[in-house]
Amino acid sequence: MPDPIKTPQLAVAIMAAGKGTRMKNPEMAKVMHEIEGKPMVEYVVDLAMKLQAQRILLIVGHQKESVMARISAVFPAVEFAEQNEQKGTGHAIMQTTAQLMEFDGDVLVLSGDVPLLTEKTARALLGYHRATGASATILTAELEDPTGYGRIVRNSDDSVQKIVEHKDASKKELAITEINSGIYLFEKEKLFACLQELKPNNAQGEYYLTDVFESFWKNTWLVSAVKVIDAIEVMGINDLAQLEEARRVMQRRLPG
Repeated sequence: MPDPIKTPQLAVAIMAAGKGTRMKNPEMAKVMHEIEGKPMVEYVVDLAMKLQAQRILLIVGHQKESVMARISAVFPAVEFAEQNEQKGTGHAIMQTTAQLMEFDGDVLVLSGDVPLLTEKTARALLGYHRATGASATILTAELEDPTGYGRIVRNSDDSVQKIVEHKDASKKELAITEINSGIYLFEKEKLFACLQELKPNNAQGEYYLTDVFESFWKNTWLVSAVKVIDAIEVMGINDLAQLEEARRVMQRRLPG
C-alpha cells in the first residue's frame, strides 16, 4: 500500500514584542494585559498548544522578562526569540530564523494581541492551506467598514492576486470589504527565502511581513485566503476599549 500523505510539521511564531502605547501603562508589556484573569498572550499560546504545534516561538521585546517568566511558568515548552528593536512585523519573524533553521514544515504567524482567534478557525486555515497546496495562506475578514485595512484582491480562481493598503487603493479597490487580518500560514522554506529579500522601503524604516507576498507572486507561488466567519476573532487589542470588548466576548464564550 502507498504511504499515506504525511501532514507537514507545524511551527507557530507569535509576535509579542510591542509596547502598546495606547494601553496607557508603559510598565507593562501590551500582551500582558489581562482578560478574565489571564494575560491576553496566554490565549494565543494556548491556541498553539491546541493545534499540537511541534514548535512554539514567542517573539518578545518590550518588558520581555515579565512575559517570559509568566509564559515559561505556564507553558514550559515554549521557546523565545528576542526582538530588541521593534522594526516591524517582518523584522519580528526574522528573529526566529536561527531557531527554525532546521525546521521543515509550515509556519503559522499569530499576534499576541489577537486573543479571540478560535481553534476551529485556525484549523480551517490549516486545512484550506493544505487542501489548496498553497505556499502561503492569509486569514481574512469581511468588515462593514474596512477603512484603514489592507484589502484582499482575488483572482478569478479565488487565489490572492494582491494586498492593497488603504492609502494605495483605487476607488474600485476601496469598495472591497475583505481585509487582511495579519494572520498567515507559510511554507517555511519559502517564507525564509522571501524574508531575506525584504527592504525597509517606508517612512518608518520598518520591515513589513506583508511585503514578502510580493516575492511569492514574483515566483508565481500560490497564495490562498480563507475568510473567518466572525470578524471579532481577528480583532487586535490596541487600547483599553478594545480590551474591554474582548472581555465581553470571552464572557459570552464561557460555558453556563
